[in-house]
Formats: sequence, structure tokens, C-alpha cells
Amino acid sequence: MTSASEERFRKASVPLVTPGDLRVILRTRDGVPIEALYEPCVEGSGDTAIVVAHGFTGSVDRPAVRRAAGVFAQRAAVVTFSFRGHGRSGGRSTVGDKEVLDLEAAVEWARSLGHSRVVTVGFSMGGSVVLRHAALYGVGDGGAGADGGAGAGADGGAGGDGGAGSRSAGSVQAVAAVSAPARWYYRGTAPMRRVHWVVTRPLGRLVGRFGLRTRIHTEDWDPVPLSPVEAVPMIAPAPLLIVHGDRDPYFPLDHPRMLAAAAGAGAVELWVEAGMGHAENAAGDELLGRVGEWLTR
Repeated sequence: MTSASEERFRKASVPLVTPGDLRVILRTRDGVPIEALYEPCVEGSGDTAIVVAHGFTGSVDRPAVRRAAGVFAQRAAVVTFSFRGHGRSGGRSTVGDKEVLDLEAAVEWARSLGHSRVVTVGFSMGGSVVLRHAALYGVGDGGAGADGGAGAGADGGAGGDGGAGSRSAGSVQAVAAVSAPARWYYRGTAPMRRVHWVVTRPLGRLVGRFGLRTRIHTEDWDPVPLSPVEAVPMIAPAPLLIVHGDRDPYFPLDHPRMLAAAAGAGAVELWVEAGMGHAENAAGDELLGRVGEWLTR
């Protein structure tokens, strides 16, 4: 019998040696169409794929995402995608909750292309998603012998938190979070107060839709999903990297320090980058190269 995961990628799967890029529409387990792009490693075939999770209001075709993908592709194959409510993907953004299902679909697609080692890197909102994804879907080989699912209760919302520790085709081998928040509902900076206005107010959502090209869900989280700082202790034994700029205007340095403390001594690397602002727009090629090297070594 064909599994749901196999059926989802039956038409999209191609051999690892496919020349050039491949753009497809994936479908999440809750039925949302997600645009995704596969780029082979510049240096030739390899077993590692880096899945990139962009920040809020980003998309697969945004210049900062394309630049990051280009740097990562020097070291490994790269999968980029647009979260729900962003770019050409369907649905509406839940600002980090159901987005774990979008990342799950992208990770499973990378495996279906033949990559035995899949790692994730996320920026800002995408950083919170890669942390929660690794906690909920497990870390491990994700290949033969995997259970093929995301764990009990992985239904697209916070109910998926019951799947922590499972091993599946959605599992990953390493995680890097750049400019990620540690906790939800943070309003301690002016940029984050503006983000909350965009997300929570009807006029703000109109600005998001037409000004920022981001379609935002109108309902509050119910229940509130596992927070990044709660997710971090569940990621071990996978290698974990936290990267944060000391001039981040959205999240001050107590956020990465809280995440690192929650992971525990020896379970995480914390890079505080001097002069860096926020997320993929502020990450220079040199930093992206170091992150790519960390993910592939």
C-alpha cells in the first residue's frame, strides 16, 4: 500500500542526479499547497540537503532568500519554499504554528529526492519553526525503518506537540536558527509592536496582504503552540546552532541566550554576531557560508 508520504510526492520525486533546478507545488498533511524549489549542489551530488525556512513576509523568490540559497548551494543541495500565506503558496499564515507542516513537507520532499541527510536553517519566524519542527518530528536517520508519520497528534496545530521524540521521514540531522524568538507574544521592541499590529488588527492584516504580500489568518492560536524555548531541550542529540545579531532591532540578546540556556551545556553552539541586524536580510555572505559549513560538516 502506498503511504500518504509517498503519494504526496509521487509526481514530484526525481532522481538525485537531476540537472538544474526543480520547482514544484507540495501539499501539506492538512492540504495546503506550498511552492518549493530544489537546487542541486554546485560542487556535484551529495547526500546532504539544506532546507531553508524564511522569515515572516518572506518567500522563496525574495532576494535575501535567493542569496542565502546561493551561498548554501556551494556546499549542499538546497530546498527553499514559501510558507503558507506567503508567495505563491496557498492558505494563510499562522505566524509560526501550522508552519511546521510546511517545513515537514519540504523536508520529506528533500528525502524523496534521495538525500539521506537533511538539515534545516530558519530565519526569524522560520527560526522558531525549525526549532519546533525538530522537537515535534524528531531527529534521526528519517529513512528506512522510520514510522512514516510525524507522531501522534501532528494534525497541523499545537496538537502536534504530542509527537515530540518521534522518528519520521520529516526528521532532521542538524538545526540552525538565525534571529529566532525564544518566546511568544514578545512586544518589547517597536518593530515587534508593529508586527503584532499587522497580525492582530483587521487594518494591519490588510497592510500585510497588500503591502507585504502576506495573507494572515484571522483566528488566534487555540491552543498556544509549543514555544521555541520549550522546544529546544527536545532537539538533542541533533546538533543545534543559534545565531543572533547584537544589533537585532526585533529580538534583543536575551532571546538567543534563553534558547541556549534551555538547550543545556554542550548541547548547542551560540554565535552572537557583532553588528548584525535581523534575519536573512542582515546575514552577510560570510556568515551564511559559516552556517552552511556548520550544517554540512
